[in-house]
Amino acid sequence: MSEGENDEKISSEATAPAVFADDPEAAPEDSPAANSDSAGMSEAAVKKASRRRDLLVRLGTSAVLIPFVLWAIAQGGLIYLAVVLVIGTAAQYEFYGLIVDKGAKPIRSVGMSFGAAVIVVAYFGNEYQAMLLMTATLLVLMIAQLGKNEIHEAMASISGTFFGVFYVSWLLSHAILLRKFDMAAAAHYDPATLVTLGFGPGSGIFFMVYTLVSVVGCDVGAYFAGRAWGHRKLAPEISPNKSVEGALGGIIAAGLFGLSVKLIFDQFWPDWSAGIPWSAALGFAVLLAVVGIIGDLVESLLKRDAAVKDTGSLLPGMGGVLDRIDAPLLGLPAMYYLLLGYLYFQTL
Repeated sequence: MSEGENDEKISSEATAPAVFADDPEAAPEDSPAANSDSAGMSEAAVKKASRRRDLLVRLGTSAVLIPFVLWAIAQGGLIYLAVVLVIGTAAQYEFYGLIVDKGAKPIRSVGMSFGAAVIVVAYFGNEYQAMLLMTATLLVLMIAQLGKNEIHEAMASISGTFFGVFYVSWLLSHAILLRKFDMAAAAHYDPATLVTLGFGPGSGIFFMVYTLVSVVGCDVGAYFAGRAWGHRKLAPEISPNKSVEGALGGIIAAGLFGLSVKLIFDQFWPDWSAGIPWSAALGFAVLLAVVGIIGDLVESLLKRDAAVKDTGSLLPGMGGVLDRIDAPLLGLPAMYYLLLGYLYFQTL
């Protein structure tokens, strides 16, 4: 998540006694307000210690997740497919939890089954075939709804279940397509042309790492820029702690992180990163940052609507899986179609 991701958490300040005041003369000596300064300092120290503990837990979780994700990307194949399936299944389950919190009843069995199928079809086929399966998903959902007794909630059930397949599984399926980009792009362009332009079997590794690092870099930059200079609210009704200054800092950081990935791959695995020049690496990273910020806000909007602070608690210090992949969910398809568009102009 990006800068101010904990803005949705229920603050302990909400239940603090109202008699605590800055002016010690506001109440008698023996009242709580007489010791407001020390109480305020104590409360600030407790909050600071709590934030430090949360940060350490988050860093510990990240220390496990980041190497594992990089290893899975490097492995590719069925191992990578299995990892994406696990992530997609967990995130989709959490999404349906949000719908339940809103009072609707998604058809979980159908939604989860088709969600996994979309990812598998993307692996063995292409995005066109996965989209055809999305059409079949809607048809099956409508038939399944006919067998339910709750007629009054049919619209919410069908739309909510289908959106879960689209929002989580369809968008996440682009992690598969991006990892095997040379094969996926071959459905649109001549394979010989792709090789000439520098797109080979290792390109997918570079594109996946580049995309994830750019999006995460935006989160990091937004966090620190927001803490240092944040004043103007970016979306106060959705995520009150996010600022315009933080967003700008995140965009700049994403550009730097993206260029750093390009530099590292050019040094050690130049064949994998030869597909896009430095100018494209900078431009794509900036666009990924913007899309990632939108993805973050969209997930915050869904949580606000469901009145929950996190979609789950599977990841210590980070919340749920959906909380972790909200920005990449839009960043991955954005990168995939940016590359297809880039290839289009290169082959004119």
